[in-house]
Amino acid sequence: MIHTLAILTVSFIVIVFSSKIVIDALHNLSKRLGWKEFVVAFFAASVGAVIPELIIGTRAALKGIPELALGNIIGQNIILFTLSVSICAFVLREIVVESRTVRAGTTFALISVTLPFILLWNGTLSRLDGVILILAFLFYIYWLFSERDRFLKDYDSLYKNHHPLKDILTILLGFAAIIISAEGILFSAQNIGDSLEIPLAVVGIFGIGVGVALPETFFSVALARRGHCWMIMGGLMGAVAISSTLVLGLVALIDPIYIDDFSVFEIPRAFLIFSGALLLFFVRTSNKVTRKEAFILFVVYLLFVSFYMFDIYPF
Repeated sequence: MIHTLAILTVSFIVIVFSSKIVIDALHNLSKRLGWKEFVVAFFAASVGAVIPELIIGTRAALKGIPELALGNIIGQNIILFTLSVSICAFVLREIVVESRTVRAGTTFALISVTLPFILLWNGTLSRLDGVILILAFLFYIYWLFSERDRFLKDYDSLYKNHHPLKDILTILLGFAAIIISAEGILFSAQNIGDSLEIPLAVVGIFGIGVGVALPETFFSVALARRGHCWMIMGGLMGAVAISSTLVLGLVALIDPIYIDDFSVFEIPRAFLIFSGALLLFFVRTSNKVTRKEAFILFVVYLLFVSFYMFDIYPF
């Protein structure tokens, strides 16, 4: 067990730093290519942050354990709705959400986390359901890039003296490191689940879900320190939407998810939808998330952990 925990810890450390390297390289490459500020922010804050989850999810599906990917996505999204937002709000004192696009993105994020549970009504997330989720992702991308005024602002620096080949090689090496660390995470998760007789879905929610949420949380805190409010919420909600549609859709396409006992997901489902609705309420009513509201989101996550652990291990 000690060796397994060591492999899990090292794998998480590698995946966090590799994700940071890939995000920075994507950021630099998109600026070097002269892309607009909105596109740069989207790739750096959302797409880059979802890469670890995408790789872990697809590898889990290929290994025949897609329920681990489902638990991972649920666990990560609860953290992004609660802890990630609350930490950034505490750093900034408040997160101002003036952008109509970001507010609408929060609404879509809530819809996107609800859709998989609707499709799971019969206990199965089939390949057809996977296609539906991917179509939802394509609709999200179409909506996100449909308004021309989001593409009017150029980045000031285009890195004219910076060769893109360096960033491309960095991205490839970063992907390789993420794939290797994903294998370590999946290996450790299976061993821990077998040793402690814990369902893989629970390991995904509390183990892997926490680990894959770290890169996005660290990146959001870095943005908070720089005062980039709109990128914080845009990145977090984009990561939620992409993981719930594209990532989960690909997992279902590779290996459909069959849930024999849905009771393990009942509390996480309730808290995921509740925390998303609560965050949307804060954003829609005042166009910001204050420290008081951030504290409420933080308490919601603590309640989720307490209720879920008590449900699994009643005293």
